[in-house]
Amino acid sequence: MLVLGFCGGPELIYENLYGFPTSASHDSAAVLIEDGEVVFAIEEERLNRIKHTNKFPTQSLHLCLKNHGVKLQDIDLIAFYCSKDYLEQWLKGLFLESTQVKTIDSITFFQDLFRKGLNSEIDPNRLCFVPHHHTHAMSTLALSGCESSLVITFDGEGDSSAGTVCEGEGTMLRQIAEIPTSKSLGHFYNHIIAFLGYSNFDEYKVMGLAPYGNPERYRSLFQTLYTLLPNGDYEIHHDKIISLFDLGMPRRRGEPFTQMHKDIAASVQEALENIAFHIIRFYKQETKHKNLCMAGGVAHNCTLNGKILRSGMFENVFVQPAAHDAGCALGAALYAYYKAKPTAKKPFKLEHVYWGTDIGGAFLVLSQLRRWQDFIAFEQLIDVAGQTAELLASGYVVGWIQGRSEFGPRALGNRSIIADPRPEENKKRINKMIKKREGYRPFAPSVLEEEVDEFFEVPPNQKHFPFMNFVVNVREEKRNLLGAVTHVDGSARIQTVSRKVNERYWDLIHSFQKLTGVPVLLNTSFNNNVEPIIDSVEDAVVCFLTTGLDYLVVGEYLINKKEVSWRNYLSLRLSLPLYISLHQVKKVSSDDKFSNFSYIGNSYNAESQVGVSAEVFRFLTLANSEKTIANILEEDGVTEQGIAQRIVQELIELWSRRLIVLQP
Repeated sequence: MLVLGFCGGPELIYENLYGFPTSASHDSAAVLIEDGEVVFAIEEERLNRIKHTNKFPTQSLHLCLKNHGVKLQDIDLIAFYCSKDYLEQWLKGLFLESTQVKTIDSITFFQDLFRKGLNSEIDPNRLCFVPHHHTHAMSTLALSGCESSLVITFDGEGDSSAGTVCEGEGTMLRQIAEIPTSKSLGHFYNHIIAFLGYSNFDEYKVMGLAPYGNPERYRSLFQTLYTLLPNGDYEIHHDKIISLFDLGMPRRRGEPFTQMHKDIAASVQEALENIAFHIIRFYKQETKHKNLCMAGGVAHNCTLNGKILRSGMFENVFVQPAAHDAGCALGAALYAYYKAKPTAKKPFKLEHVYWGTDIGGAFLVLSQLRRWQDFIAFEQLIDVAGQTAELLASGYVVGWIQGRSEFGPRALGNRSIIADPRPEENKKRINKMIKKREGYRPFAPSVLEEEVDEFFEVPPNQKHFPFMNFVVNVREEKRNLLGAVTHVDGSARIQTVSRKVNERYWDLIHSFQKLTGVPVLLNTSFNNNVEPIIDSVEDAVVCFLTTGLDYLVVGEYLINKKEVSWRNYLSLRLSLPLYISLHQVKKVSSDDKFSNFSYIGNSYNAESQVGVSAEVFRFLTLANSEKTIANILEEDGVTEQGIAQRIVQELIELWSRRLIVLQP
């Protein structure tokens, strides 16, 4: 039985019909399962290159079908991640606001959307709607390997709810409590991190900042923001959050962090943990379950997860690795499947999420690398693991792309940037030169599964932590050794690597161990700060050329950069992504006269707008994928070398911000 699950918003990538905010829908994705097993899964952001995209997952759906060699008509069930009633209430509201909405019937709406996005018809009898938090809950229960479990979901909101508490037996869920949006832990956290210059999707940054602060300083104030009630209940006093102004002025994005900001981060993290533990303890006592399954965006708070793990309340704690809304596509598919097949066998505990696109064999990789041969040199390695380990042990930072891409927000050894975990300087260098992000941000260690308890404090007889879901303590005697992956509080968000699951990545770490005695690598996602994790070989090459990475390993090939001048870029074709907009405005300049100001930016994010010179603005209006930069220079009548060089250098900067596309 084939079931296709999907989540996301109602617009195609080039559309901005409804002004649909990413706070309302985000992290679009599609998942295909066959007889309860995942055969393909990918987030739309990996393909359309929009972080946390809320667009309809056209490319993800298409790849699910193409990869498995089927058509939409072959799919038995198509499952969406919210209830039919909720969707139609939303459509009614949207109908009143936008003339672009033609129907308030959910079935007709999706028939039109699949027709427009995939040029395919869907059988309305095969379309099913699964309540948002049921998708979260099923995504974690069904893959946990637990026969019975307490199942808890926390997030911002979905289907007018901020979470659920369920009991799970096999693949059956029985809801015992619902968390209303007025008590949303996700919203609570987000409202407070606004005082730190952060917003939606920045929660994980605050989790990393919190260990630099002291929660005791503002504990009494933060305790006035919520009240713990009997029976696992609580209230959040949203009206009191504004009292944080009494501490001092909030930070604006880009400003330095003061100790006040760090202490606020520590305080909100502690408050989140206090409320979550209050809920979990009560329902643990009520249900007597020995296992806990978690999902929802708040379940990506790895510090909270680590404390639950170490509390000893449960024998097993399972957090679905795509716990955010992209995982709802997975949960919707699983829910629909087990509703249709209630006696179907439950799968074994999830071992990996390498469900995405494959880079292909050596011949295909080589053909893609050759397109960039004016910019890169490459060679086929005899011993991929051994030769890459030598580079890492020599201090180089390497982009590493192998096999199928990971589903979810973590790079787990197939789309990773890797480095020596020992020198603390590596953390500073990678944050500044490669990731181009805040310097305090920590990096995760990938450790051989069989060696984990030698370097990290993990519960007895537990060595399996493959998804970077838990923060644990680095053993005190190893903290100086692992300087690049040990956070300021002595902790680390670990990934254990099994030879059975990812042999090539295991071999790499093992080869590094043979050279250094350390069975650990620094692992972070392969991207810079403005783009999603890379997916394709071309994504990897572009990121390699526009960051400070030393080397790139793709499959069996080692790649390094050639010395190039601005003239080398003249042969590249220039185009604009479908989501990019160009605009000019007249504003009063410093001399009190009206002047034209030119901008390029993402049509979905006003903060992405970047000023460009009048020359480059005009240049970009002439761009299309058939023209090289040299063609456009000639068409625009640019003959002076200095002007041409200045234009090319500005284009390279826009390329590094992923605002334009350059291709051979």
